[in-house]
Amino acid sequence: MASPWKRCCCCFLVLLHLQSSACLHQRPADSAAESPVLDEGSDGRMKMEQQFRQQQSSDVSRRKLLQMQGAAVPFPPLKVLSDGEPCVLFQARKLSLRYDKQKQLDLTERAFSPQKTVDTSQSVCSGDKATLVMRFGDVEDLKGLTIRLQLSNTLYESSGQWWFSVDSVSLLYNTSEEAVFNASDVYAPASASYRCLHVSSLQRYSALLLPSSDHARRWAITFTDFQIQAFSVSSGKFSPASDCVTFLTPAILMGLITSLILLLVLAYALHMVIHLKHIEHEDEHKADIYYPQTPEQHEHYCAENATEKNVM
Repeated sequence: MASPWKRCCCCFLVLLHLQSSACLHQRPADSAAESPVLDEGSDGRMKMEQQFRQQQSSDVSRRKLLQMQGAAVPFPPLKVLSDGEPCVLFQARKLSLRYDKQKQLDLTERAFSPQKTVDTSQSVCSGDKATLVMRFGDVEDLKGLTIRLQLSNTLYESSGQWWFSVDSVSLLYNTSEEAVFNASDVYAPASASYRCLHVSSLQRYSALLLPSSDHARRWAITFTDFQIQAFSVSSGKFSPASDCVTFLTPAILMGLITSLILLLVLAYALHMVIHLKHIEHEDEHKADIYYPQTPEQHEHYCAENATEKNVM
């Protein structure tokens, strides 16, 4: 018969086997019981991620809308057609007018936006002349406001190249009133376009538009980001631009004059300092000057020396 110790060991092993089998059978049930909790958590996380992405996309779209509202989007250029082909392209980011101290008129939307109301049907092109006519109609107190640009194309034999230029800019309003501005330095090779940050009648913008009468001086006209091309337009797009260069603006000219005056004052001061040092140097090394004496002066000098010695 087996000893009690052996019986106890066998019973203990049987109990361990039964417990382990029971644990093995219970694990799938526990995992099954726990899986819905994990699924619910994953679904919650997925929902939270979806909501976060939706919020991010809505924020991005809002930012884009705000940027689009505040951004300055360039409008397409005006085109003058000749025989179905564009002969003049004109574009500006801003077009503004002011008469005396009155309110400034912004004609940008009317001239260049897709909903523009400007009429360019009276514009014409020929071999060496072109006219861009922009009719705005009634604008506030101005009746029949029209802006007209006269352009010409010229061959310069010295360079052997065609150059186009804007000869004048005119304001016509109230049926019979007109203000004409002569354009200076608004030109470019016919194979290129002309571009300038400001083409204006104001002095602070270099005044490329010069009033031709006292009546025109009461007007201020400014084109911002001005670009134009005439007579050699291909594919309806601007050719590479020839930028305006205004080296001697009034501010630059005044700065140059002030610098020149300061340089002259500095040069004069340096000259005076060097001259004074030279004089001091000469005084230090200058020898005593001997003046020859006559016999009478010599006897008088000796007598004075003798009297001085007797007194002492």
